[in-house]
Amino acid sequence: MAMIDWMIRGPEIATCNCAYGCPCQFNALPTHGNCTATVGMRIDKGHFGDVRLDGLHWAGVFAWPGAIHEGHGQAQPIVDERASPKQREALLTIMSGQESQPGATYFQVFSSMIDKVHEPLFKAIAFAADIDAATGHIKVDGVVDAKAEPIRNPVTGQPHRPKLSLRNGFEFLAAEFASSTTKTQGAIPLDWSGRHAHLTMIHMTGEGIVR
Repeated sequence: MAMIDWMIRGPEIATCNCAYGCPCQFNALPTHGNCTATVGMRIDKGHFGDVRLDGLHWAGVFAWPGAIHEGHGQAQPIVDERASPKQREALLTIMSGQESQPGATYFQVFSSMIDKVHEPLFKAIAFAADIDAATGHIKVDGVVDAKAEPIRNPVTGQPHRPKLSLRNGFEFLAAEFASSTTKTQGAIPLDWSGRHAHLTMIHMTGEGIVR
């Protein structure tokens, strides 16, 4: 059966509980033995079949008891309250990995490692990202408050600006690395500061990253 044609393009922020750099990006085990994260995106341009997705936001909170590839994770999907019923269905389908080739998108990879998906929330999502400045913010009242800012040199306090290139990445090809402060409430409560964040431009279809 043919996949539904879809595409999303726009800035994304991801924060996780690992040390700066996130060992997962280097095929290593997570810093503290488990993986918890928040992700948010603004879709500047996108579609799912004939359903337009331009201007909408989505976000998610995730937790795995060990490394992601060991499975047994849980997810809290959050969809822009402005989305119509068809747009909500489209975004949730993309986020669930159902219309992606196996291993082609992080939606499909992460979904295959999740045991429990909490009921989706439809809320206002405040999102801002300046990738060049390594700053950003994902805020959903009562659920997510995640901030990204430059990593600081511990001696001088000056911004430290690492950037990673992944030639065969399934989430991004290049991302600015930053420091995150994250607090979530609800089904998956998280709380940390001074941990990993990355900011990137996503351009993806069900076949993977558009190169």
